Amino acid sequence: MIDRELAAKIRRIRIVTGRKVSSTFAGEYTSAFKGHGMEFEEVRAYQPGDDIKSIDWNVTARIGEPFIKRFREERELTVLLLLDLSASGNFGSTGKKRNDIAAEICAVLSFSAIKNNDRVGLIVFTEEVEMFIPPAKGLTHTMRMIREILAFNPKGKGTSINKALAYLGKVQRKNAVIFLISDFIDRDFERNLKIMSEKHDLVALSVSDPVELSLPDCGLVTIRNAETGRFKTFDTSNKTLRHQWSQASHKRIQSIRKMMISLGLDHVHLDTGSDWVHTLSRFFIGRQRRMEGRR
Repeated sequence: MIDRELAAKIRRIRIVTGRKVSSTFAGEYTSAFKGHGMEFEEVRAYQPGDDIKSIDWNVTARIGEPFIKRFREERELTVLLLLDLSASGNFGSTGKKRNDIAAEICAVLSFSAIKNNDRVGLIVFTEEVEMFIPPAKGLTHTMRMIREILAFNPKGKGTSINKALAYLGKVQRKNAVIFLISDFIDRDFERNLKIMSEKHDLVALSVSDPVELSLPDCGLVTIRNAETGRFKTFDTSNKTLRHQWSQASHKRIQSIRKMMISLGLDHVHLDTGSDWVHTLSRFFIGRQRRMEGRR
């Protein structure tokens, strides 16, 4: 039985994200993530103009004349959302917790996927993988994922991107589009990220709250680290402290960006205090142009 508060959240997120996934936005998603898998179609005799790289040498040797293998592009995609819902996501300065925004991001991506007739699935992780919903199609399936995200109560407080990636490797053998949604407050996951990116089309979405980037001047503030449980008091009226805070935060985000670039991955930074849907839309458009430039 769903309680009233959760039911209201589900209705709200469906209305809000449904509006955000306009036909234009869904089209940008479709163009950015066209079917990139290849499915075997037939073996036929070589014809002038065929690419010699397509020649099937085994069949050619057996029959004594050139034959080629033909493939067709798989139009339907499998999309998997790797969602970090560790305790650090329970922070929010904009009226919404970071995990609530993460749920909206998942909803926007899921609605875009089902409009494109793609299958979409979900892996939720903290320091362990705590939930897996296999990829499927349809609105009912998408609403189930949103409901599970909003109702989720983590067992673990920490974050292990490595364990999430290892689990991904077990449950998703075929090529897929992977959205890794996290604040990336973790370490030593680059190697496994690289391995998964060689198999899948992996996009890193780092989510942050405005306060993480710019500490407001509001006197003494006690902050609890959600993952360690430790408390620390800051004097936010100290201009030097605020400057150091901002510098450290921007340095961390730039470090994540540089790491993703070095691994050859797409990376998008989403600020929960800004129009993150517009940021995603610009990424889709830029990715589409890059893909067209490679043809």
